[in-house]
Amino acid sequence: MHEEIGSYDAKTKLPEILRRVEAGETFTITNRGKAVADLIPSKASSREKAKQAIDNLLKMAKTTASDDVLQSLRDSGRK
Repeated sequence: MHEEIGSYDAKTKLPEILRRVEAGETFTITNRGKAVADLIPSKASSREKAKQAIDNLLKMAKTTASDDVLQSLRDSGRK
């Protein structure tokens, strides 16, 4: 969702606006009706989320077996 917001409202509601931008919304900040800035989510945030997702997948792919399980597998292969 894209929304225009006046500079005064942007100043007084900055924490709320930043939370909404973090959630993916975009804003155009105006001064006396004239667009002066676009506020969009940071690309760095998207890269960090992607990196974290990849790290989580890699952690899940690394399965570990206890010593008991390994010994059981060794023993079963010796029959």
